[in-house]
Amino acid sequence: MIGTAKRSSADTRIGVDRFGSSGSTVYLLHGSDGLTNAGRYQFAAQTIANAGYAVLLPRYFEATGDSRARYGDIRSQYATWLRTLEAIIADPPRGTAADRVAVVGFSLGGALALSLASRSSRIRAVVDFFGFEPESLGAGRMLPPTLILHGDADRVVPVANATAIERLIRSQGGTVESRIYPGEGHGLSLTTLPDAIGRTQDFLRQHL
Repeated sequence: MIGTAKRSSADTRIGVDRFGSSGSTVYLLHGSDGLTNAGRYQFAAQTIANAGYAVLLPRYFEATGDSRARYGDIRSQYATWLRTLEAIIADPPRGTAADRVAVVGFSLGGALALSLASRSSRIRAVVDFFGFEPESLGAGRMLPPTLILHGDADRVVPVANATAIERLIRSQGGTVESRIYPGEGHGLSLTTLPDAIGRTQDFLRQHL
């Protein structure tokens, strides 16, 4: 990790951890656990950065003062997190590409990545790791090329969400790839993680 900067969102200053110094920009969005398990998100960010990208990990829960999100609060806080991330993407740090942008999100972060992409023409690609289908997703602009990675044994975000998102993108005439991992739950094991990493890197290379 290179360091942490502060970006403005309304009256709040939000921390953004940066990995990699140059290249196309990838925003990596954590899930409802926030950065209480920061190591796994930092590992993901550094892995992507090592492939030649500037990776930004926004601490977007700072906008609502949360360290992690309780399930019952996600709906009420979602719009605030979305506005916060929109403001961060609209004001990219110096030295990052503002016009070659992808968003990679996990669970809640996957849903936010899809919502952001439906509202911003800056975003060229989305990678959704076991995210849920956001409300009113189909009301926005056509989604950019999207990669969906999900386990068919996910009890937190059922795999039906992945199916619905893929169906929506296809109905828009968009580009979508998906990989459903048999027996995997809400997260990936060491058995399937290398495949997911490889697919993510190939997808970003193709679309950024």
